Amino acid sequence: MSPKAPRDDFSDADIEVTEPKDYAAGLGGVFHSMEPAVKTLGLAKTAKLMTKINHKDGFDCMSCAWPDPEHRKIAEFCENGGKAVTWEATPVTVPRSFWKEHSLTSLEDKTEYWLGMQGRITEPVYKPAGSDHYEPVSWDRAFDIAAGHLNALDHADEASFYTSGRASNEAAFIYQLFARVLGTNNLPDCSNMCHESTGTAMTYTVGIGKSTIAYNDFLESDLIIIMGQNPGTNHPRMLTALEEAKENGASVVAVNPLPEAGLLGYKDPQKVRGYVGKPLQIADQFLKIRSGGDAALLQAVSKRVMEAERRAPGTVLDHEFISEYCDGFEEFAEHIVHVDDAAVERATGLSSAEIDEFAERYVRAGRVIICWAMGITQHRRSVDTIKEIINLLLLRGNIGRPGAGASPIRGHSNVQGDRTMGVWEQMPDSFLDALGAEFSFEPPRAHGVDAVQGIRALDEGKIKVWFGLGGNLLGAISDTNLAESAMRRTRLSVQLSTKLNRSHVITGEEALILPVLGRTEVDVQLSGPQYVTVEDTVCAVHASHGQVPPISEHVRSEIAIVAGIAHATLGTRHGIDWLAMIDDYDVIRDHISRVVPGCADYNAKTRRKDGFLLPNGPRDERRFDTATGKARITVNELEHVECPPGRLILQTIRSHDQFNTTIYSLNDRYRGIKKGRSVIFVHPDDLAELGLADGQTVDIFSEWKDQPDRVLRGFRTVAFPTARGCAAAYFPEANVLVPLDSTALESNTPVSKAVVVRLEPSNTPVGVGRPVTV
Repeated sequence: MSPKAPRDDFSDADIEVTEPKDYAAGLGGVFHSMEPAVKTLGLAKTAKLMTKINHKDGFDCMSCAWPDPEHRKIAEFCENGGKAVTWEATPVTVPRSFWKEHSLTSLEDKTEYWLGMQGRITEPVYKPAGSDHYEPVSWDRAFDIAAGHLNALDHADEASFYTSGRASNEAAFIYQLFARVLGTNNLPDCSNMCHESTGTAMTYTVGIGKSTIAYNDFLESDLIIIMGQNPGTNHPRMLTALEEAKENGASVVAVNPLPEAGLLGYKDPQKVRGYVGKPLQIADQFLKIRSGGDAALLQAVSKRVMEAERRAPGTVLDHEFISEYCDGFEEFAEHIVHVDDAAVERATGLSSAEIDEFAERYVRAGRVIICWAMGITQHRRSVDTIKEIINLLLLRGNIGRPGAGASPIRGHSNVQGDRTMGVWEQMPDSFLDALGAEFSFEPPRAHGVDAVQGIRALDEGKIKVWFGLGGNLLGAISDTNLAESAMRRTRLSVQLSTKLNRSHVITGEEALILPVLGRTEVDVQLSGPQYVTVEDTVCAVHASHGQVPPISEHVRSEIAIVAGIAHATLGTRHGIDWLAMIDDYDVIRDHISRVVPGCADYNAKTRRKDGFLLPNGPRDERRFDTATGKARITVNELEHVECPPGRLILQTIRSHDQFNTTIYSLNDRYRGIKKGRSVIFVHPDDLAELGLADGQTVDIFSEWKDQPDRVLRGFRTVAFPTARGCAAAYFPEANVLVPLDSTALESNTPVSKAVVVRLEPSNTPVGVGRPVTV
């Protein structure tokens, strides 16, 4: 089927702006989820897929990593899950004629939305050196090209293997095995750009970089604190868990610069009251914080907790827990009394009364969960901020008991599983020892490059071959212009994908696109139908079974492609039988059971209807595998974002019709935006102070150190009730404004939530400007 391109230009001239919504889901959520599915897939296919998504005998949603409840509903998916299924299972395919009709040069001005709407890729394509076009090739030829380049490298560190969270555990495991047998730890992944700060901070403080709760803890909690997170758009099924928690008596505090609809109200589309009556109020208190002020807020609350303990000794702090399980408390207690309240108010933009109320809620609650996402992790001091989250939880023993704990909310469906399976440039020696023993080789020990370091290495000519297992690195990474220039320096870029994106357009001297099966599709290999496994945000591992026939007989599974390239490159080196792993995925799972901690008897455990929970020291037994053997209460110095007069602090955000860099439509109905994305959200009082009007066209300049300004031209201002001094714009468009070297301390995560910008009136029509550095 030949698709109709949704738009063939870069213009957002028809943008419409209406009032933002004050609740999420309801009838609108059902309509916007099911209408495109039925229209695109047909009623029968829609019914088959939507009744199997996230079910025990079905397939795991390729959207977010929100965990599944024990008892599943018939429709165990959200609006974005429905859109993700429709996007992947579309019957629209890229015709062979597309590659002749469209040069890479002609595709450079196409949007991510336009590229994705061209349909599923159904055969391998290759861009030869000196050519401006891809051309279809056989799988054998594609594997020979990849293997030839890898075997021609001077050393293995001239290759890099990027991974997105769409990869299964099995694919991730053999991918990292391939890289390490080749001889490199260059295994950057999408975690580097999102929750790397979480892993760094939590591993240091509690000994594990993952959530310390299980799904049912939400239902037993007294207080759930949601920081820097927008569940209504990014993981809408969380709203159902919050609804159930509130029915059980929990309160919710939201901390966010933007008043997100899902944090304000919720109409459950699976209940009658979701269609009649008022929305359920989600946030009992909403703290509209200044971007970057979260650490100051947390320290201020911890200070108030300590003051409450002094007023009523023995009734506020959990002294028994602190004494038995924690260290660093005395130094923290000495430090926290000196937190300056006036500095906190400047950093947060919140009043003392608002912070007092928050602290009182925390002290009154017996069991507390703190959740967070990108609004916390993508700041310069994000690691310290997460350490402050842990501090606050530890003071009252809110880790390692029902209804309480630290809950980083992962975005992509299996990003956490990828890391568990070894996709990390810094895997510990214990993992590498087990891997080497299993496969009879000595894994490399030197740390590889992360995503940011990988772009810098590409730019410096140190990496000659770049692989991407899913994802869209050029759409996701900061400093778009530099990243694209760097990618053009490679000898070969290889992308395993279902659909077109920016990373297929900006390539190395040679390039391959290798089409993969979607998670919705049946995967049949020599031994019969296969299943794969994934890990969700609370460390639960379960199976995923495809349900519908593949889009084409020529697409292959991620596992078949990775193992096929590995076999073509390495042969039987070290006696590894890559082809056996393709024939039967149980072979991979047997290897996993002997290498990956917590995965013993992996084949049997993943065949259980409910899967299994990976062991978790803090959650299961209050065991903290830190350097001291205890949970670490830490002292962290405050540093808030300095914003000169006439400037704003910009954060990059998703629209509601978006998953990572995938754009489902040009609408963001919860924020009142339709038919465009070239907008910047600014508080009306800030617009007035800057001498700008709502709806005015501006150029956005980012300022960082002594580097030249970066600019996006032709954006429409939208007066929006964000925190004063703050602004927001959509990624990937606004990624150009984030300098590559502006990263979080310790974790090296791009600082995408604290970009100092100035706005100037523009003569460029809305949406026709291209990102540039000036």
